[in-house]
Amino acid sequence: MKKTSILALTLLGSLTLGAASAQTSLKIASISPLSGGQSDLGSQIKNGAQLAVNEYVAQFKKLGFDLSLTGYDDQADPATGTAAARKIAADSSILAVVGTLNSGVAIPASAALAPSHVAMVSPANTANQVTDRGLKNMNRIVARDDAQGPAGANFLTGKLKAKSVYLLNDKTAYGEGLVTEVKKALLAKNIKISGDEGTEEKSDFSAIIQKIKLTKPDAIYFGGIYNQIGVFVKQLREQGVMVPLVGGDGLDSEQMVTIGGKGSDNVYYTTVAAPAEALVALPAAKKVADAYSKAYGKDIQGFGIFGYDAAKVTLQGVLLAVKDNGNKLPSREQVETAMRKVRATGLLSGTVQFNSMGDRKAAKMYIMSINNGKFTLDSTINVKSAIN
Repeated sequence: MKKTSILALTLLGSLTLGAASAQTSLKIASISPLSGGQSDLGSQIKNGAQLAVNEYVAQFKKLGFDLSLTGYDDQADPATGTAAARKIAADSSILAVVGTLNSGVAIPASAALAPSHVAMVSPANTANQVTDRGLKNMNRIVARDDAQGPAGANFLTGKLKAKSVYLLNDKTAYGEGLVTEVKKALLAKNIKISGDEGTEEKSDFSAIIQKIKLTKPDAIYFGGIYNQIGVFVKQLREQGVMVPLVGGDGLDSEQMVTIGGKGSDNVYYTTVAAPAEALVALPAAKKVADAYSKAYGKDIQGFGIFGYDAAKVTLQGVLLAVKDNGNKLPSREQVETAMRKVRATGLLSGTVQFNSMGDRKAAKMYIMSINNGKFTLDSTINVKSAIN
């Protein structure tokens, strides 16, 4: 046999072997703020999701898929997040999305993805409108504002014994939605609303603080994010106002203390993301925390845990779609359908199932306190969906 024929056969054999072992690219994406004032929480979500993807690479490889995560930076901005969603819709290898951090981003981003049937699993969005729109592609693993708001109100009137409360919000879908639910619950208890206003101020809160000093509320509730509220509470304490401040899960960041300093004392917040200390009894939680610390050089926090869990739900939904499609690459529409009916297990926050609207059927909520620069778990609340 001629050398050229031998070479040709060798090349042909190599190509055939390569084709047999070729992996089909399969991606999921994350959308969260990776730059800007809220990047601490957004990076936790992406990093947690990446840990989950790392765990599932081998399982997908056995099925012939090359699994990967692509992170998109929404800068906590609805327009930027929607632009990211459109890029995802244009990349047919992306079958699902973990995100977002902000409800105000999730609402337009999920709408942009809906025509392409790209399923979303949110680790953080609490605004009622996120799922109340009835989109088939939108799901979340956290409790809604109509659960978090009353929890905050009950804490204000129960443990803090507040008879009057000053309400503030950051004029976003998240902050406004949260305060709407808190106000509703407070009024039902005949609690005096000393003030109620929205603000986009980020640096000088003197005018608002003056109003608070005049009305002398027993407590303040601020629906917003740590990068704004940290500055506010620092200035509030400097002006001698020491009443408790309560907020939502937007305060769930170590940056709250970094920004607010000693002003962060006597601050409380409800959060849908389990604090690490609530999970210490779980061996799996320690394993994830160690992996996170090794990979990113810092401790995992609440939204890192929920980014991890949201990604595991997403990946189990994709695997269900693969199975339903005869172990072949599923369509986005098949993944969208599978995501809504998946029963996701092995999560740090417990088993996840979605109701017909994409809300988690059963979830937990946590009340945290900040004092002396430390975050401490105050109590845990069980929340159930009102709709099946």
